[in-house]
Amino acid sequence: MLRAIAAATDYGTFIARAAACVVVLCQDRKYYLEDGCNASHNILVAARAHGLGACWVAGDKKPYAEKIRKMVGAPETLKLVSLLAIGHPAELPEKEKRPLSEVLHWEQY
Repeated sequence: MLRAIAAATDYGTFIARAAACVVVLCQDRKYYLEDGCNASHNILVAARAHGLGACWVAGDKKPYAEKIRKMVGAPETLKLVSLLAIGHPAELPEKEKRPLSEVLHWEQY
């Protein structure tokens, strides 16, 4: 399934080598994209908190969205929001994050 999903995408060929791919789908309602993006972001943050690497691959409005929806057997009422490749990263970032005091500035008007 990972190889089939990867082959269907335009920029997600690495999904074939991922340990997992979370397919985020939402009911086709007014704010489905906002809800799906929020869920996708939370999954990415959770993956990082567990020491995993993750990458968001676009889904919404992509030509392959319907193909992937059918591939995973999701009902027609759902729309693909994102594909989240998750696994152990091949590389770890070397740069440490800067302290919040260096990047957060309060300016009074």
